[in-house]
Amino acid sequence: MTTTQHPPAAPASRRATPLSWIRAGGLSKLLFALPMILVFAIFSWTPIVRSVVMSFQKTNLLTPAEWVGLDNFQAVLNDPLLGTAVLNTLYFAALALVMGFPVPILMAVLMSEVKRGKGVYSALAYLPVVVPPVVAVLLWKVFYDGSPDGVFNTILGWFGIGPQPWLQSTSMAMPSLVIEATWAAAGGSIIIYLAALLSVPPELYDAAEVDGASIWRKAWHVTLPQLRGVIFVMLILQILATAQVFLEPFLFTGGGPANSTVTVLLLIYRYAFQNSLGGNYGMATALSVMLAGFLAVLSWVYFRLTNRWSTS
Repeated sequence: MTTTQHPPAAPASRRATPLSWIRAGGLSKLLFALPMILVFAIFSWTPIVRSVVMSFQKTNLLTPAEWVGLDNFQAVLNDPLLGTAVLNTLYFAALALVMGFPVPILMAVLMSEVKRGKGVYSALAYLPVVVPPVVAVLLWKVFYDGSPDGVFNTILGWFGIGPQPWLQSTSMAMPSLVIEATWAAAGGSIIIYLAALLSVPPELYDAAEVDGASIWRKAWHVTLPQLRGVIFVMLILQILATAQVFLEPFLFTGGGPANSTVTVLLLIYRYAFQNSLGGNYGMATALSVMLAGFLAVLSWVYFRLTNRWSTS
C-alpha cells in the first residue's frame, strides 16, 4: 500500500501588529521622515488648503474675510476677460509646441552626432538657462525695439525687410513672446535629451549605418522610438509650463496690446494686485483653483492615454 506524500504546508503569515511594526524599525523610519513630512506639509499643503478656503471668501487680506460660497467662481466665469485669457493661453501653448517643442529634440540629435567639442556645444545650449529670466526678458525687450534702429529690425533691414512692430502689434506680440520663451527654456530640454540619448544602444546606430541610413533616418527610426518615454514626459511638462506662463507677458507687454497677451496667470495677478485696495484675493484664488483642477485632470487623462504608447 502506497501513501501519497503532500508538500509541507506553508507557514501561516503572522498578522502585522503595531508591536511587530515597531520591532521591524517602523518607528525609527517614521521619526527619520517626520521632519521632511512636516516641512512638506507646512510649506506645500498649508498654502494649498489656505488657497482653497480663500476661494470661497471675499477678502483682501486687510479686512476680515467674509464667506461668500461660490460667488467668486461665478464672478470669474462672468468676467468677459476670462475667455480672452484662456484663448491667449491656448494660443501661447500651441505656438510653443509647434515652434519650441521640436527644437530641443533636433538640437540634441545634431549635437549627439558631433565628434568634437560636444561639451562646448552643450555649455552654449545651456547658457540661456543660466541667465536670470528677468534679465533675459529685459534684454530681448531691447532686441524687440520697434524702431528702425532696433536690433532685430536692423538685421531685417540688411535683407531689405522693413521694421516690424514686434511687441506693438496684436498679431506679432504673442509669437514674439514664444520665440523668447523657447530660447530661454530650450537649453534644459536639450541637456535632458542628450542624457537620454546615452541610453540608446550603439549597435542600433551601427546597424542603421550598415543599411546606409542618413542622420535623419537614424533619428526617425532609431532615436525617436527609443526616446518615446522621455518625449511624452517632456511634452506634458511643457504643456503644464505654457499653461502657467506669466513672466513673459507680464514683463514684455503687461497683457497688451489690446489684451492680446493676457494669460490666465496674468489675469490672476490682476485680480490679486490691480483691483480694489488690497486686491480681490478671493477671485484670484478661485481662478487658481480652477486652473489647478483643469491641469490635474489634463495630466491624468494624458498619462492614461500615453501610458501604453510610451512603454510599448
